Amino acid sequence: MSKILDNISSPTDLKPLSDADLDRLASELREEMVTRVTANGGHLASSLGVVELTIALHKVFDCPRDKIVWDVGHQSYAHKLLTGRRDQFATLRQMGGMSGFTCRDESPYDCFTTGHASTSISAAVGMAVARDIEGKDNHVIAVIGDGAITGGMALEALNHAGHLGKRLIVILNDNGMSISPTVGALSRLFSRVRFDRRYYKVSEKSARILKRSNFGSRLWDFGQKIKGSMKKMVMPTTLWEEFGFAYSGPIDGHNITEIISALDKAKSYSHKPALIHLVTTKGKGYAPAESDAVHFHGISPKGSPKKNGGSHKVPSYSEVFALTVEKMAWENPRLSVITAAMPDGYSLGHMQQVMPERIFDVGICEQHAVTFAAGLAAEGMTPVVAVYSTFLQRAFDQIIHDVALPGLPVVFALDRGGIVGEDGKTHQGIFDLSYLSLIPNLIVAAPKDENELQHLLYTATRCGKPMAVRYPRGAGVGVEMDAELKEIPVGQAEILRYGEDIVLLATGASVAASLAAAELLSENGRQVSVVNMRYISPLDESLILDLTRNNRLFVTVEENVLSGGLGSRVALLLERAGLSDVRLKCLAIPDEFVTHGTQSQLRSSYRLDADGIYLETLAFAELNDKSLSRSLHPVPIN
Repeated sequence: MSKILDNISSPTDLKPLSDADLDRLASELREEMVTRVTANGGHLASSLGVVELTIALHKVFDCPRDKIVWDVGHQSYAHKLLTGRRDQFATLRQMGGMSGFTCRDESPYDCFTTGHASTSISAAVGMAVARDIEGKDNHVIAVIGDGAITGGMALEALNHAGHLGKRLIVILNDNGMSISPTVGALSRLFSRVRFDRRYYKVSEKSARILKRSNFGSRLWDFGQKIKGSMKKMVMPTTLWEEFGFAYSGPIDGHNITEIISALDKAKSYSHKPALIHLVTTKGKGYAPAESDAVHFHGISPKGSPKKNGGSHKVPSYSEVFALTVEKMAWENPRLSVITAAMPDGYSLGHMQQVMPERIFDVGICEQHAVTFAAGLAAEGMTPVVAVYSTFLQRAFDQIIHDVALPGLPVVFALDRGGIVGEDGKTHQGIFDLSYLSLIPNLIVAAPKDENELQHLLYTATRCGKPMAVRYPRGAGVGVEMDAELKEIPVGQAEILRYGEDIVLLATGASVAASLAAAELLSENGRQVSVVNMRYISPLDESLILDLTRNNRLFVTVEENVLSGGLGSRVALLLERAGLSDVRLKCLAIPDEFVTHGTQSQLRSSYRLDADGIYLETLAFAELNDKSLSRSLHPVPIN
């Protein structure tokens, strides 16, 4: 039997399909996703959970004229397969291939570029307002999960949408999960609906009675009152109605017929936003993902490198963070960890088990996480905010206003700093050195390896100042770990190798690559110093200036955009010192968004691997061989 999916080249091909055909299509989509994503990696469980919803949306609406905004966008794989991108699906998240999120540059069916949570309703409200100003009549639909809707931005958008009263449809995909299980008061409210079967039973029984009855409209009205009463018994608040939305639900999110009926009804609201509450199963249709939705939220491709190096297991930076912070928590009763819906991403499972009262999962609310930590610090606590680099961008004002300005000792543990890989433009942690090092009172550090990470975390909890420790994704370098934690003096760099021709000033993951490049340069007759610039702010200015007494060629190396990072700060230092005869080359990421690809591919493309650093530094040295005077000059005193 031929596949229905083989005949789907656009959503228009869905229109004539029967209910039975649509159910078959759902199975085929799941099969396609499981086959491709388990091979190439990606966000599997979230996409499996919205297959029926995706089919129903494209059956009912006329895209791209109608706009579907997928919150986060990691659940859009079925959407991509139904909108003419099946031939590209094998390239998902690969360099030069299809994005793992929705992307306006990729398809007209992706009306909004996404990657972070809680943005969809705000964007949809803006699109609805623009539609009305231009006199159009298309529909705008925001699809958001029960984890993302707890975010402050989503609640702000709901408030504004209800105030405006614009024609808009919000679909709440309620599966009890974000990446980890959803937390918070709203989650408890959803759970009462999701697990309390009284409403479903009474609703189904009422429907059967009414279908058999001859009493007409009066009995129907009576039945609706029963239905409404039972809903209020399960959901005692009229939360969505108070926001100004017409609420429909809860609805079985895996019943295409019911979803289509709800969408058709929502289309009829002309002067009021509507919210459809779907109850779904994350990982639906694939038993391993259903039983372990956390693991299958995002999976690595088959054949990807393992963390083990021979018989010795190299821990990931995330694992080192978790072990270190738990060790410090046993010794410091005032220490606690705050995470924004990412305890599993930080390997905090064990700490959650043994000291659950010391970990606070605030949901997808990075702004609240930072100011909550500031409140803890203001009362003498030692808060550690565990957050991915790309997500901390969302709390920039809170870092400045609530932490740095009053000088509160909050620790920021920034996982996934630098090049992240296949998640692409929305997730690369390439801006943190720039946006953090410009903030007064904030110490910014990046360890050269996993051993230094534990010491910098220890330093951060004891220095009495706000401090960010930024470290990369993936396994550590494989160095031996010290048994005892120690403080590393704030602002102190470390010379790892001495040479008299060139100085490589490297930070974070670039240190190991720079040491390897220095070996290659030495084989070419170049004597190279390598400095571990573990503190980006404050910079070890005295060490750098001291090195200029015997060196005239300096190269900075960092996995960060060029503007505002390590290279920019060194350039400003040399300018202030009046060292016009010192030549500086900055190896960094150009001021652009970095696409998806493996970490090794991307580092190679930006000349930030050992070979790239070697070639760029060698070319820089050869360029200056003839023009550079080797006369030495004293360093001016500021």
